[in-house]
Amino acid sequence: MSAGADIFVRLWRAALRRRAGLWLIGALPWLLLRSGPGLLAWSAFCAWDGLRLKQRVERHWTAWLDGAVPEMEDSAALLLQAESPVAQLQRQRLLERIDASLTAPRVRAIVRVRVRMGLPWLAGNLALAALAWGAALLPHGAQPRAAGVPGAKAARVAVAAELTVKLTPPRYTGVAESVSAPRDLTAPEQTVVEWCLKHPAGAAETLELSDGRQLRAGADCARWTATESIFWRWRGARYTLKVLPDSAPEIVVSQPNEIIKELARDATQAAMAVSVRDDYQVKQATLHLTLARGSGENIRFSDRELPIPAGRDPHRRDWARNWTLADLGMEPGDELYFFVRALDNAARPHTVQSPTYTLRLPAPQAEEEQDVSALPVMVKPESLRSQRQIIIDTEQLIADMRVKKMDAATVRERSEGIAADQGALRRRYGQFLGEESTLFGKDEHDDDHGGAGNGKPQDVLHEFGHAHDQAENATLFDEATKKVLRRALSAMWDAENALRAITPKTALPPEHKALDAIKELQQSERIYLHKTAFAPPPLKEDKRMTGDMAGAAGGKREQSAAPDSVPAPLRELVQALAGDGPLPGLWTRTAHDWVRERIAPDEQRLAAQRAIQDVADGCLACRPVLRAWLRGAVHEAPVLLQATPVVETRFERAVRGGVQ
Repeated sequence: MSAGADIFVRLWRAALRRRAGLWLIGALPWLLLRSGPGLLAWSAFCAWDGLRLKQRVERHWTAWLDGAVPEMEDSAALLLQAESPVAQLQRQRLLERIDASLTAPRVRAIVRVRVRMGLPWLAGNLALAALAWGAALLPHGAQPRAAGVPGAKAARVAVAAELTVKLTPPRYTGVAESVSAPRDLTAPEQTVVEWCLKHPAGAAETLELSDGRQLRAGADCARWTATESIFWRWRGARYTLKVLPDSAPEIVVSQPNEIIKELARDATQAAMAVSVRDDYQVKQATLHLTLARGSGENIRFSDRELPIPAGRDPHRRDWARNWTLADLGMEPGDELYFFVRALDNAARPHTVQSPTYTLRLPAPQAEEEQDVSALPVMVKPESLRSQRQIIIDTEQLIADMRVKKMDAATVRERSEGIAADQGALRRRYGQFLGEESTLFGKDEHDDDHGGAGNGKPQDVLHEFGHAHDQAENATLFDEATKKVLRRALSAMWDAENALRAITPKTALPPEHKALDAIKELQQSERIYLHKTAFAPPPLKEDKRMTGDMAGAAGGKREQSAAPDSVPAPLRELVQALAGDGPLPGLWTRTAHDWVRERIAPDEQRLAAQRAIQDVADGCLACRPVLRAWLRGAVHEAPVLLQATPVVETRFERAVRGGVQ
């Protein structure tokens, strides 16, 4: 061992001996209390303190020697490393005198100055031990004894206050019963909650529920069926019981991925994939198939019902099958409709049905053209599409562009088709304003007009004649109706331009604007008849200038009474909560009924009920909180715009400087 390492070991041992007294004294209280956790915690502290002390000695022992031993000549660092010949010579000189200068008493003196006893750590340890000792004595000594009650009976009274909460969920959930101390719990819907005293020897305990009810737990347990989330209070402490409602099964049809699936003409198979999930158990799931065959009035339907088998997991049923069209009984020209129906295992089962999906198998091309060449074709006039249908087509195009990968040619074709429908509808309404032209192409009547040498249509009236009237004024509509028509046509123009530019999303707002204008036209009156002027009956000459008001009707017109959506007791309660005065009688029942009826979310309802309980306890600062909850639950507050009658006297007019 080198000389430097030997000196470090001597200082480290001296520091350990100095700190060992602290460690032993700190362990004595935990040994007396027979506290294993406390002794373990103190042992961990001692190990940490020893490691920290070793690092400190290892880092500073050379500086300690230079400051306490003058014979070291501030060269104690050379005991660890001396590279140059001069440093090695100085190190040799220090080693010759170190045994005489660094004695055991001098080492203890250095450690005594540099290493503290750690009394603050010892004081904290003794304080924790005292707290543990007091906590051990508290259950036996803190309970006051009544006069003439022996110690054993007092202990039984102290134990009698222990309360347990027992949860018994419905059997169909498969959740086991649980018994625990009062704390925040979560339980399924329709769980039977029981509050029981372990030793019901004393008085019954009162439990306050957030909905205003009070339960008594004594010789018999207090019982309540969980139908909604609540909190309950016992001895000033609140505990929340969150109720998990039983959800209905969820059905997901992943194949086919469209509501109406058009199969290929040469298709031989059709895929179906269904997944049913429930929070507890899927009791039954069935696939309903309906095959439609024929055309016109000769359509025949055949129904089938197939069960979806259960798997290992009772919470879900996954089923997929690649049907052959022969198994489905489908032939060219048939349609197959199917949906999935599922129900869970609740006491009152939830029945859920999926949307109806359609599989279409087109008929062969030859069959469609069979026996039609010799029949006369009755061409019907093409009907105009309504503005609502144009909006539906545009929304469908936007949805398909977002979901499917459509090529540019298909998007252009569909957008221009909708634009053509919009233009036809615009020209139909434009006839009422005398419009005969269109923005794109030529109208049908252009072919009948004569043309000049350049091939353009010739307008004889405007070229050689004089128009005495505007085309728009040659209608029977009033100016207000014409304004609505102009607004509708302008919106149709904008929608048609956007559709021609292959931007269907930009066309939706003007399409809706045009639909609103058309609705306004449909709801307006067709014919307007001007009413004749009102001619009041002549006044009797004998009553003029007499001031006699007998039989005269009052000129005051009162506003019609608005529906009273806020009950009078609630209005009085809200007004009383604005101050610190007394509240109306039975106000808690009014508040609880209003909160239960108007506030649906569990978190908000529990917060409002908590405010009701705080105000009932006398908390004045909680009144604005409860008032805000009650006012926030008023969804349709009536607004009365009724002027207040004011009687103005001559004296008041004189005070304001008016005419006497």
